[in-house]
Amino acid sequence: MDMLIALLPALFLGSNSVITAKIDGKPSQGTLGTTIGAVIFAVLVSVFYTVPNAGLAFAFNPRIWLVGLCSGVFWTIGSFGQFSALKPLGVSMAMPISTAGQVVGNALLAAIVLGQWRTLNVWVIGVIAIILVTSGAVLCSAKDSAADARRISAKDMRFGLGALLFSTIGFMLYFIFPNLLHHTGFISDAIYNAPSGNGLYYMTAVILPQSIGQIITALAIVNFVERDRTLILHRKTALNIITGLLWAVGNMLIFVSAANPHVGQAIATTFSQLGVIVSTYGGIVVLHEHKTKRQMAGILLGTLLIVAGAVLMGLYTTT
Repeated sequence: MDMLIALLPALFLGSNSVITAKIDGKPSQGTLGTTIGAVIFAVLVSVFYTVPNAGLAFAFNPRIWLVGLCSGVFWTIGSFGQFSALKPLGVSMAMPISTAGQVVGNALLAAIVLGQWRTLNVWVIGVIAIILVTSGAVLCSAKDSAADARRISAKDMRFGLGALLFSTIGFMLYFIFPNLLHHTGFISDAIYNAPSGNGLYYMTAVILPQSIGQIITALAIVNFVERDRTLILHRKTALNIITGLLWAVGNMLIFVSAANPHVGQAIATTFSQLGVIVSTYGGIVVLHEHKTKRQMAGILLGTLLIVAGAVLMGLYTTT
């Protein structure tokens, strides 16, 4: 059951980028709409689960709120960068590249900084799993030299890759921050492990301040980067609330899995990145992104490698 819960975010997060691209708004509209949906979901979780079960003092613990706010800021930076890359590169190219960066970064941060890989065997298997997932993501995003040269200009490629680098750093910090602050002692074991060693109260409490950090940063991007406040009340911003609700469900499941001692940060984040399969095929089927026979062969092989890497990670690096 623990591994099934860890796998579910892939479905919610993978469909997120496809829906956002289908809505076809600006990156700030996708980011802002998503954060509004995240706030709605977080308020519902807090009112109907965290406060009744963990108590008001726990749900509004200042340290939990500081962790959540910072995590939310990092997520918004990552999301804006990712949405910025969707148009110049296309969903079926941008998302696999984004996935590769996040898998490598988050798994290694969990292994090195959080110390979740404690034996040589786990390290060897974990590195092999990272290589498989990354290779699969690269194959899924491979260009056809002749066809894509005409479709994606060098300028768009540079901008898209730069946006994804920016995005990956933001997402890495967003993922690791709640666990990192526990690892450093800022969040006590009693808070982190409540109610029964699985971190359920802590991770559900984090998502409300996290969503507040997200929406504050998203509004700052609209005001100071886009400099267009009309985007706040735009129809495409409102439509992206749907993506926010989907993302919020997946996000909560990721953090619950990351705190679970039977899963851990490396597995939770790697499994969540299986959403690249949903987004890659969604980009082709729903958004009608053209792929040559050579690219489709790469995508099929890449899919197999991604799944193989995730299974290896789940079976043999469990803490």
